[in-house]
Amino acid sequence: MKKKLIYLFLLLFFISGCSIFQTITNVKRLKFRLINAVNYNLAGVDLTNKKRLSDFSTIETLKLTAAAAKGSLPLTFLLNVDAKNPNDGTGGYPKTDIALKAFPYRLLINDKETITGDISHPLEVPGVGESTVIPLNINIDLMKFFKNKNYEDIVNLVLKLSNSGGSASNLKLYAKPVIATPLGDLQYPDEITIVDNTFN
Repeated sequence: MKKKLIYLFLLLFFISGCSIFQTITNVKRLKFRLINAVNYNLAGVDLTNKKRLSDFSTIETLKLTAAAAKGSLPLTFLLNVDAKNPNDGTGGYPKTDIALKAFPYRLLINDKETITGDISHPLEVPGVGESTVIPLNINIDLMKFFKNKNYEDIVNLVLKLSNSGGSASNLKLYAKPVIATPLGDLQYPDEITIVDNTFN
């Protein structure tokens, strides 16, 4: 009887170990990249079709300078992250849907570290070999992080970002995704670097 229990325990341990290994293998294949950054708004001013300081109306300029005078230039935009799950059942890997429970990240603008954030709710990344978009609503007070720049420098920096055709080439994320698995939550041991166009 004792031998049977020992054999059963070893079998369960082996199955559990294989399951953990397979889960980690599948999760490691999940890839991320930045798709684009859109819908830029600076201190309540829509930056669509704004390429230079002279493109702002008198009222818009007053709104921006008034905000800067108070020591605040809040910028909002939508940063879209591409998550690709290649576990579609081909290439010797089982089809596996991956549940992204959390996505704690740090945002860098022109290699300057700024805010931290997370997704507002869990997301499913289906194992269909296609991409899932993770939308991140960015809200940052630029004057807090670019104190060495004056008002015009900051506005020109934002205009450069917003006029890149949606490119996120001047942006970078460091993230430690948390994946929900049948064995419990699994967080990446190290931060991953997520940049424009290239899957990490």
